[in-house]
Amino acid sequence: MENILIPTDFSTNAWNAVEYAVNFFKKSSCNFYILHVCSASGIENGIQDDLKETCEKRMQELLSKINQELPKFPKHRFFSIVDNGYIVNSVRTQVDKNHIDFIVMGTKGTSDLKKIPIGSNASSIITKVQCTTVIVPENAKYSDLKEIAFPTDFLSRYSSKTLESITSIVEKHKASARVLHIKNENTTLNEDQQRNKELLDDYLGANTHSFHFLANNQVENQVQDFVENKRINLITMFAKNLSYFEKILFHPKMPELKYYTDIPFLVLH
Repeated sequence: MENILIPTDFSTNAWNAVEYAVNFFKKSSCNFYILHVCSASGIENGIQDDLKETCEKRMQELLSKINQELPKFPKHRFFSIVDNGYIVNSVRTQVDKNHIDFIVMGTKGTSDLKKIPIGSNASSIITKVQCTTVIVPENAKYSDLKEIAFPTDFLSRYSSKTLESITSIVEKHKASARVLHIKNENTTLNEDQQRNKELLDDYLGANTHSFHFLANNQVENQVQDFVENKRINLITMFAKNLSYFEKILFHPKMPELKYYTDIPFLVLH
């Protein structure tokens, strides 16, 4: 049984994340915990009570919409949680309390700027909550996972648990893993990087996989071309590699590129 946490602010992007999650885990037995944090703390009690009542009403409307509009899988169960406080603290609490395996959420909610590919709540949860997270962009629609990109700097020594996380996703979906490394044009992998590359190669084993190297210039265009040419439909990466890709994930120069708005990110801790 997998436990999935889906934070929502009832925005269109948040609904898209719910829809994606239901299809992503369609073959699994799942408990889906839909979480809405309706306010920050410090609001007067009377206003707080009215706000929570409104939030609970909207949550019931969301559960009805899930029941009416999404595919029904017999091994899926849904639970609603309305909380108050701060989103990161609330998510951490639910991860511990309900033994959450995956968080699934939209890239941005109603208050985030359109020019920002990943909103403040999503980036905070990725970096501050120790849980595997699927980030679903506004235009992403679920399709069977056939091509998974795995960007890495090869600097981290992979634990067996981490490697199993990658291979289980690849094997479960019978997908191909495309390992992507961005480097300066005249540099080569050092001994540690080469060793980690070989370890990853061994672990992927009989699964279809390949290694690809992009020069560190016009990175965003190159990643876009790579995603399109390989028909990538999921980008998987380690949280510890986020600093390596932070510029193109969180602060892009060209946020209109399609891989920001169309391709989900799976971030492993």
